[in-house]
Amino acid sequence: MKADEMYVILEIVQIIFLIAVAPLIQGVVKKTKALLQGRRGPSIWQPYYDLRKYMLKDEVVSVHASWLFLITPYVVFASTIAVVAMIPVFMTDTLLSFTGQLVLVVYLFGMARFFTALSGIDTGSSFGAMGSSRDMFVSGLAEPVLFVTLLAVALPLKTTNVTLLTNRVIANHALLLSPTFYLVFLAFFILVVTETGRIPVDNPDTHLELTMIHEGMLLEYSGRRLGLMMWSAWIKQTLMFTLLIDFCGPWGISRDGHGWILIASLAFLFLKLIILAIVVAFVEMSYAKIRFFRIPRLLSAAFALSMIAIVTEYLL
Repeated sequence: MKADEMYVILEIVQIIFLIAVAPLIQGVVKKTKALLQGRRGPSIWQPYYDLRKYMLKDEVVSVHASWLFLITPYVVFASTIAVVAMIPVFMTDTLLSFTGQLVLVVYLFGMARFFTALSGIDTGSSFGAMGSSRDMFVSGLAEPVLFVTLLAVALPLKTTNVTLLTNRVIANHALLLSPTFYLVFLAFFILVVTETGRIPVDNPDTHLELTMIHEGMLLEYSGRRLGLMMWSAWIKQTLMFTLLIDFCGPWGISRDGHGWILIASLAFLFLKLIILAIVVAFVEMSYAKIRFFRIPRLLSAAFALSMIAIVTEYLL
């Protein structure tokens, strides 16, 4: 087999790996939260059982639902998989690699969010409309902050190609001594919490009217389409963890894709994902959900950290 063909196979394998491991990461978060609350909690494999149940169950679709409601799960799932194909996972090479990848990542996340919000109001459900309204409010603040944070990563390394960017971070060990590194890390961690709908921004385990955002938009879904929406959310969560690793801790990611180094890289990445899942669970247990109109303060902090990182990079 030619070297180019082997690389393409490995790039497809890392996409499958991220898609397959996403429910497990969600299971680790829920299990850790349960243990911290003094409960036994569900198994870490429970998201896989839930996914199988959703895929096998019949659907109930509102008579008021239009084609938009029906195609949204497929659009959201496809756009999430497209982002997975652009992000280095356990090796720096990706199936899709080109200049401007970071900008496209923001647009694909935005498109998935836009379709999800439209589907929330499509059936005329008041809960769905409320969730869509809240999600658009948070999105209007989070998307610009995400773009500025990615800019803070891209400007010092002079590229918007994620593969090149990860390679340059791995090669430049002096980054660990730069204050910009720590500012970007803090800003991106706030964004991870926001974009994945975790406490203190949103509570993914509730269906209470006063607290739900993302879950409100999924109330009208059932069966296979609900399974796709839930799976997409878990993949996005794992994607955000992987992006944080690529930008702020890529050491251990394979650059040549050969032999035991690749296996060690895969094991190392899996360990880092599990650690991040446990840290997120600890953060959720350490903070209460903040009031909705205080979310802008949290995102303002991430925006300020990213701007300071950009200015610091050019002053030092």
